[in-house]
Amino acid sequence: MITVQFHPNWPAAEQTVIESMAGDGAYRSQFTTGISNGGLTAFPGGDRWRWESRLFSGRYDTQPATARPIYGVWNRHADVYGGAIRFGSSYLRLKPEAIERSTFCFPDSARDPADFGDRGALPHLCRLADVAELDPLDDYVEAHIHGPVTFAGDVDALVLDPSFAGTTVEAAAGRLGCPIEYHRGFRATSADLDPAYRGAETVALARRIASELTPYALGEAARRYPPQEIKYVWHSLARFGRR
Repeated sequence: MITVQFHPNWPAAEQTVIESMAGDGAYRSQFTTGISNGGLTAFPGGDRWRWESRLFSGRYDTQPATARPIYGVWNRHADVYGGAIRFGSSYLRLKPEAIERSTFCFPDSARDPADFGDRGALPHLCRLADVAELDPLDDYVEAHIHGPVTFAGDVDALVLDPSFAGTTVEAAAGRLGCPIEYHRGFRATSADLDPAYRGAETVALARRIASELTPYALGEAARRYPPQEIKYVWHSLARFGRR
């Protein structure tokens, strides 16, 4: 199955990501939103633009931003947390037919992959991922969904972290028009984090945010601290905080 990870309560202009999604009725690419949980290079001539030009043979070079593909992953292990926790605590699980209009690559497109293709390439790409023995945050086969992804028509379920239950995130999610589920959750005390993983500065920031870290707490902190710094705290929570 294809999953699309994101952080529901991180800032998106004057709203949160999930509020912006509810208003749009569709999931937007970083070329449209200007936000990303990876690199911020989605503009003409930027790294993301160049990668897409190479992968898709210039298909989108002259297209509007709204025509660009949506990034997700092939959740090859049917992980209940989604296929690429690096990019968010929650995810959209797309309907099976999304595979018919998707392409895939390994490793991540940021690494200039030589191996990519349509669904027929998945067995080969999955084998490459299986033998690569990457860090859990990097262990995914990237997916590109071509065409719009609407919540009412293309999403099988939105799967949230349980820290969002009973919050404004859950209320906004109810306006998407797709079923809502919860996974087992990410939770860790700051003392659980390994400073060797994303640095001592990341652990120090985590301790300033909360003694007990959850995705909800990090989203709240993303309004007070630089997003890049919060991203590294999230990486540590994702790596060490599965329940």
